[in-house]
Amino acid sequence: MKITEKIKNSNQTLFSFEILPPLKGKSIDSIFNCIDKLIEFSPAFVDVTYHREEFILKKRGDGSFDRIVTRKRPGTVAICASIQNKYKVDAVPHIICGGFTKEDTENALIDLDFLGIRNVLALRGDNAKTESQFNPEIGGNRNALELINQIKNMNNGIYLDEELENPNPTEFCIGAACYPEKHQDAPNFISDLNYTKRKIEAGAEFLTTQMFFDNSKYFKYIDECKKTGINVPVIPGIKPITSRKQLFLLPKHFKIDIPFELSNEIEKAKNDEEVKQIGIDWCIKQCKELKSKGVPVLHFYTMGVPDITRKIAKEVF
Repeated sequence: MKITEKIKNSNQTLFSFEILPPLKGKSIDSIFNCIDKLIEFSPAFVDVTYHREEFILKKRGDGSFDRIVTRKRPGTVAICASIQNKYKVDAVPHIICGGFTKEDTENALIDLDFLGIRNVLALRGDNAKTESQFNPEIGGNRNALELINQIKNMNNGIYLDEELENPNPTEFCIGAACYPEKHQDAPNFISDLNYTKRKIEAGAEFLTTQMFFDNSKYFKYIDECKKTGINVPVIPGIKPITSRKQLFLLPKHFKIDIPFELSNEIEKAKNDEEVKQIGIDWCIKQCKELKSKGVPVLHFYTMGVPDITRKIAKEVF
């Protein structure tokens, strides 16, 4: 079922979470173990991230270098199929621009369509680790807006090969990312909001936010969305702080603010166990307020640690 239909048909806040594919060479059991610990909360869907290919330079004997492509977390499409088959829960694969040509993207979407996967999250994706800014693949989509347009075209039966006869239209419900504190590459909040509106106009039907720790910023963002004409569901993305180092890494990596009340408590903690409990308590409080305001879904970034999400969900759902 499409995410938008699930939200429309529900009279209460739904539960969902995101998982990471296992590292290359590892078993899918880690995914199943994660879901097993959270399935009691009847997740409306499970997001499965995709990590772009990276490369390393391997030096030859003559001093030149070979570019060796690596895939550290492959398997998103297969994992989504396995989740839907094993748990009868809708899986939402991340579709990214980085590392993909438009033909690669089309082929992946065809596979997903054949598997009966009806929801996708369209993202630009992160910069390659060796790059200071995002560089698209040659022949690939340059940004999420172009990617959404490609998926929407396929929903309308328009494929890259214009000579196809009577091509089958796909039925993807397209999600996109949004940023209550603006995207790190955006020059300002308003331009980022306007870009998000363009993604909706292109065909995105729901939004999932970057993590945030101050609910007032989410509520303000919703107000600004409505003023701008964005009226699709905006799903809050949730993650508790679980270690002291995250107090500095999260703002640096995601360009988000940590409220002073939270950072002050963490700085007074004696160890990471105390920090973890502070983060969990803050997250529970945050989720209860969001739920009381009728948010469509609480979407948890588990980061492969389901036990913490489970503790929070038991207090909220």
